[in-house]
Amino acid sequence: MRNVTKDNITDVFKGYMSDDMNPRMREVMGSLVQHLHDFARETNLTHDEWRTGIQFLEGCAAIESEDRHEFVLASDVLGLSSLVDMLHSREDATSSSVLGPFHVSGAPPLEVGGDMKRHFGGPVLLAEGTIKDTDGNPIAGAELDIWQTAPNGLYASQDEEQDTFSFHGLMTVGDDGKYAFTTVKPVEYTVPSDGPVGAILDACGRHPWRPSHLHYIVKAPGYRSLVTEVFPEDDPYLDQDTVFGVRNDLVMTYHEKPASEFPEGLALSGSVNEPFLAVTFDITLAKE
Repeated sequence: MRNVTKDNITDVFKGYMSDDMNPRMREVMGSLVQHLHDFARETNLTHDEWRTGIQFLEGCAAIESEDRHEFVLASDVLGLSSLVDMLHSREDATSSSVLGPFHVSGAPPLEVGGDMKRHFGGPVLLAEGTIKDTDGNPIAGAELDIWQTAPNGLYASQDEEQDTFSFHGLMTVGDDGKYAFTTVKPVEYTVPSDGPVGAILDACGRHPWRPSHLHYIVKAPGYRSLVTEVFPEDDPYLDQDTVFGVRNDLVMTYHEKPASEFPEGLALSGSVNEPFLAVTFDITLAKE
């Protein structure tokens, strides 16, 4: 095509795509370029603005590493990660929420009732619940991958002072579908803002704070895997999460209880001497 113009360039691009290409790839790429070109036309994008966008992408690539996923973080703060989650959540199951850039694969086994708090200070939190199907039946043998920040607001992958799998555990529930573990009360924290994503937040007048939460990935044969987070109802950033991860059904309540009420059969049983926090959060998985 010799006579490419600002009005026909989108159609020209689509015409260049092979007739033999994957149909889904054709749909996605065609729509992506349509919206990208429409964006440039609608805003009358300047060369300087275009170069700024390219520099943003180059900046993300420059600091991207095994422990720093700046492109994922960009997707998170722009709301794309949460939008994709919501597009594919099932109404009859627990809502999904963002994976985030700090998950570490290969977490060590954690027994039902096990402890992740270890030597760290802060209030003991006992989290428990049942993993169920959409009919309310427990799912035997479901796998629960758990992670969170330390009391300093950093994940293990961000903090040289922590072990690789600090505050990470992989639990397999029994026939009753019940999970339980102890940890330290999570804290609110800021997403990394010293890179290109931080520049976007600054430009938009936005803060980098996330409400405190626990991360879960829940899997069971025959069921759709769930990536989600759960948040305490009294967190100051619950209504202004910078990555848009909060859903109504993911909000929980911590209940303070005296040490005398700490249950038996857990790793910390008999060693809790101060008031602790307890929360029950059930998880519903949908069949594939």
